[in-house]
Amino acid sequence: MEEIHAGHPDHKLMSKIYKKPYTCDGCKESGIGSRHRCECEDCDYDLHKHCMFYKTTTSHDFFPNSAFKFLLYPPGQDKRWCDGCGKPVRGFVYHCEEKGWDLHPCCMNLPNKLKVDNVKFKLHDKVLKKCFWCKRRRLEGSVSGIRGWSYVSKCDKYHFHVNCSSEMMLQGWKNESYSNNDYNDQTASDSLALALENLELPIQGRSRGNGGGSSSDKFIRIVKMFFKVFVGILLGDPFTITLTCLVAELIR
Repeated sequence: MEEIHAGHPDHKLMSKIYKKPYTCDGCKESGIGSRHRCECEDCDYDLHKHCMFYKTTTSHDFFPNSAFKFLLYPPGQDKRWCDGCGKPVRGFVYHCEEKGWDLHPCCMNLPNKLKVDNVKFKLHDKVLKKCFWCKRRRLEGSVSGIRGWSYVSKCDKYHFHVNCSSEMMLQGWKNESYSNNDYNDQTASDSLALALENLELPIQGRSRGNGGGSSSDKFIRIVKMFFKVFVGILLGDPFTITLTCLVAELIR
């Protein structure tokens, strides 16, 4: 289905699937897999799902009584940061004028709860322990007042910064070599599924299991599945989410 977007009004955008990572031309953040791409190939214009389909105004539970407005460009001349992931805001953004808050479209749409292989995760706006990946409570290079959201497991064994989760997944994905010619058809979907299944994340040696063995293996498995589920949500790729949840069911 072709649709027009206010940020790219001259041509229609169509849903596509490619295996290689891309940079969303809306929010300027990275994406993987599914995207909405300009029908004119000369444009090379891509959007995340959440950048393509936005709400003119909305709110967020972490910001009581907030009113966020969708903008095509960051307001003002000063550099701004997302109050969710802590990364710079360079394009499409949800902005609360009254309080000065900003959220990337994908961060605005992060679910409050996740379940991966029977491990329940909840999104927190305060970090109480060090992130599994960066080994810090505060995001490296973050500005004053922005702690960076994290997903924390109910069992309190797993803590992941939203920002670190996406960076880790992209690091693993970019270590692979993929073709540019995979369009939105069954062959592309099968190829993307295989690429995701074979994806190696740089987590070996970071397990917190005691004494290795089955405990260590389970920890690594949960971590890998969490990142794959999470990145599909953050980067607007519902295919990745569906596939990973299916894998989680099969390996129990």
